Amino acid sequence: MEKQLDTTTALLLIDVQQAFDEPRWGPRNNLQAESRIAQLLAAFRHTGRPVLHVKHNSAEPGSTLAPGKPGNAFKPEAAPLPGEALFEKSVNSAFIGTELENHLHREGIGTLVIAGFITNHCVSTTARMAANLGFRTLVVDDACATFDFKDEAGTIPAATMHRIGLAELRGEFAEILKTAEVLRRLET
Repeated sequence: MEKQLDTTTALLLIDVQQAFDEPRWGPRNNLQAESRIAQLLAAFRHTGRPVLHVKHNSAEPGSTLAPGKPGNAFKPEAAPLPGEALFEKSVNSAFIGTELENHLHREGIGTLVIAGFITNHCVSTTARMAANLGFRTLVVDDACATFDFKDEAGTIPAATMHRIGLAELRGEFAEILKTAEVLRRLET
């Protein structure tokens, strides 16, 4: 039986920023991630559950995610509303160098529904840490995306990177769900 998502559940959106629209990132999987994120965001707001935003402020020179660059801005479909918590980071984990953990404890949040960019970096690192810190962690498969990666043997397609990133989380660190499943669990 699937476990409903109670009022101690928060939506944690990771790095839903305009930089990931720039061609330099290369081919990406899941071109519907932003529309799924918008669906989740609307549902969490409608049910009065907490919404938390994470923004990556890169310290790397020339990064498209650097503060002051156009790519640092949130995508319109995921822009925070007044009163929604915002955590700014400069590393892969949303817990490092931020007040995220303290905020979750202070607000009584026990479950995190995670979506955003990119699956096998910041989403994965944050999900792993959330689980290790004792939070129930759910990652929304179709509300995350990644890009092609290259190694010494060639190019690993984005869809494969995404699948592997989620497979490494499944069971041990997180429950992996689709947007429709999350929305159904929010209904009651």
